[in-house]
Amino acid sequence: MAVISQMVAIPVGAATTLTGDLIVPDMASGLVVFAHGSGSSRHSPRNRAVAESLRGTGLGTLLPDLLTEPEDQVDAVTAELRFDIEMLGGRVVAIIDWLAGQRDTADLPVNLFGASTGAAAALVAAAERPGRVRSVVSRGGRPDLAGDALGRVRAPVLLIVGGRDIEVLRMNRDAAERLSAAHRIHIVPGATHLFEEPGALEQVADTAGAWFLDHRVADAGPPT
Repeated sequence: MAVISQMVAIPVGAATTLTGDLIVPDMASGLVVFAHGSGSSRHSPRNRAVAESLRGTGLGTLLPDLLTEPEDQVDAVTAELRFDIEMLGGRVVAIIDWLAGQRDTADLPVNLFGASTGAAAALVAAAERPGRVRSVVSRGGRPDLAGDALGRVRAPVLLIVGGRDIEVLRMNRDAAERLSAAHRIHIVPGATHLFEEPGALEQVADTAGAWFLDHRVADAGPPT
């Protein structure tokens, strides 16, 4: 049963507020913040399915919009803001800081789940808040877009990629070579970029959940 289930308003700048859906189960062992990308939002059916699975393991979830409504309308036409990793990463940092100031979430270990370009934003945030972020999972992500932040990430990183998502798999392998933190690439056989094949998204959720739970404590090593 959820202790918290509410829509929240998160200030991320002097005149910018983001909307998020926060659900925290009873006796939650941690919290997963989602970073959407490539024109997606907190309503992403794939990320919401993963979030539901994670809550079943005792993890809380926060699915925020990383763009305001006016920004989302601009991005729908120009596709510019979804690739502004510095801005998106800064907003994930602001969300992490906001959680630290809330009574019900301040003591929960924070994990990040990034999809597509949101994975780069998650990695940038992990590099900026090494003392707060316990682990990171990327789903079909573009970790390469995190640039120099890759080498500054200290949290363990799991890169989940579809076996048939050839170009993104190459980008993930290249990015993995630049990570100094513990990391692993998990390939979902037969899956394409959106993991639409039967059982593919379920494997993403199960693998991500195991990674987050294995890294609930700060000094945990990579799962064997």
